Amino acid sequence: MTTMTEASVREFKMPDVGEGLTEAEILKWYVQPGDTVTDGQVVCEVETAKAAVELPIPYDGVVRALHFPEGTTVDVGTAIIAVDVSGGAAPAADQPAPAAEQPAAGQPAAPRSAEEPKAEGSGRQPVLVGYGVATSSTRRRPRKGPEVPVQQASTAIQTELNGHGAATPAAPAGLERPLAKPPVRKLAKDLGVDLTTVVPTGPDGIITREDVHAAVARAQAPRQEAPVAAAPAPAPAAVSYDTARETRIPVKGVRKATAAAMVGSAFTAPHVTEFVTVDVTRTMKLVEELKQDKEFAGLRVNPLLLIAKALLVAIKRNPDINASWDEAAQEIVVKHYVNLGIAAATPRGLIVPNIKDAHAKTLPQLAESLGELVSTARDGKTSPAAMQGGTVTITNVGVFGVDTGTPLLNPGESAILAVGAIKLQPWVHKGKVKPRQVTTLALSFDHRLVDGELGSKVLADVAAILEQPKRLITWA
Repeated sequence: MTTMTEASVREFKMPDVGEGLTEAEILKWYVQPGDTVTDGQVVCEVETAKAAVELPIPYDGVVRALHFPEGTTVDVGTAIIAVDVSGGAAPAADQPAPAAEQPAAGQPAAPRSAEEPKAEGSGRQPVLVGYGVATSSTRRRPRKGPEVPVQQASTAIQTELNGHGAATPAAPAGLERPLAKPPVRKLAKDLGVDLTTVVPTGPDGIITREDVHAAVARAQAPRQEAPVAAAPAPAPAAVSYDTARETRIPVKGVRKATAAAMVGSAFTAPHVTEFVTVDVTRTMKLVEELKQDKEFAGLRVNPLLLIAKALLVAIKRNPDINASWDEAAQEIVVKHYVNLGIAAATPRGLIVPNIKDAHAKTLPQLAESLGELVSTARDGKTSPAAMQGGTVTITNVGVFGVDTGTPLLNPGESAILAVGAIKLQPWVHKGKVKPRQVTTLALSFDHRLVDGELGSKVLADVAAILEQPKRLITWA
C-alpha cells in the first residue's frame, strides 16, 4: 500500500495481510534513512495479533524517513516509511522532518491521507509478497476513511461509540451504524438501548451482549454514583508501583488476541468438558515400532501423532462433531473436512496453527505436517493463514507434567481435546494389577451444537483407539 507525497517520494503503508487485522507492532527495522532498497527487499518485521511477519518494499529507491520507531503499534493503512524512487536527494524545501520527530508532531498524517484517493483508485495494493489484495470494503475498519487523518479518525470513532454526540462531518459515513451482530441488535432493541451509546469490547470494535447489559446496568445505577465514575482522572498516581516487587507487561500482539478470543469463547459458547482415563500401553509400544519403520525415516514419531490420528478417525465415525455455530444465520455448519489445530506455546504466547485437510493425510504425511507445524511455531514463523480455518483442536498439556485440564474452545470450533501426561500407574489388566502407561483425556465441546451423547461417543472412540491401536485399521 503506497501513496505519493511528491513527485519522487513514495510512502509505504502498513499493509492489510488479508486476515481481518487492523494493527501491527513494528518489531525491527532492517533499513535506516539513506539506505538503498530494491523491489521485494524486506525492510521491517512486524507482529500482528496472529504472528510475526516480514514486510517487503514494492519498489526501488532510497529510504528518506522511518515514520515510527521499533516497538510502536501502527494502524493498518498508516504510512510507515518514505522512499525516494528517483534515486537522488530531494529538494531542500521538500526535505521531511527527522523520523524521530514526525510521529510526535503528527504532521505526516494529513498530507499522506490527502493523497489516499490516488492509492485507493489503483484497486490493488502491495501486501506481504507482491500485489493482489483488493481494497477492503469491510466496515470493521472504519479508521481507513480516505479523507481523515489517522489520529483524527480514531478520536472521532471513540467519541461516537462512547455516545458523546453524532459523527462529525469529518468522520466516515460508515460509522453511523455501530458494529453488532443481529442477535445483539435485537437484545439492545428489547432492552431499549441505543447502540451508539454503547462502548464496544469485542474484537474489531464489535458490540457484544455483555456490552449491552453493561450499558443497561450503568443506566439503572443511582445518579449519586456519577462522581465515582470520574475517579479514574488521577491515573498517573494509580500507575505507580514498586518495580522491585512488580513487573507490568503491556498486553499486545498474540497475547492480546488470545485474551480477546478466550473471553469471547468462554462467554459465547456453553462449554461442557468430559474426561476419561485410558491405558495407552499398546499405543506407546506402537510408537516405538513406528520409529524403526523405514516409512517414517527422518520424521518425528511421538504419542501426539497417534492421538491426532485417533481423533481424526473418531470424527470420521461421528462427523457432526466437526461443525461450527453461525450466530447470524442461526445455522449449524457441518464441515466435510478437518483442519486439525495444534495448540503451541511460543515466546510470544499461545498460538493454534492447523493442519489443512488433515483427514485426507496418511500417517507418514500427518507426521510430516506435525513436524513442520511445530518447528515453524518454535521459530516464530507461523503465518496468519496457518492459524485460520481450524475446525477441531488438540492441546497437549501432558508435556508440562499435568494430568489434564478443561480447555477452552478455539473461537469458531466445536471441540478441543486435551491430552494429559502419560504415566506409569497401577492398572487392572487381564484380571491382575500391573504397572501400565495411563493418561487422562478431556474433551470440551460447544453444547449448542454438540449434545452429551455425541461428545461422549467421540471421546470414547478416541480412548478405545488409544487402548487398542489396531482400531486405527478396523475403524478407518
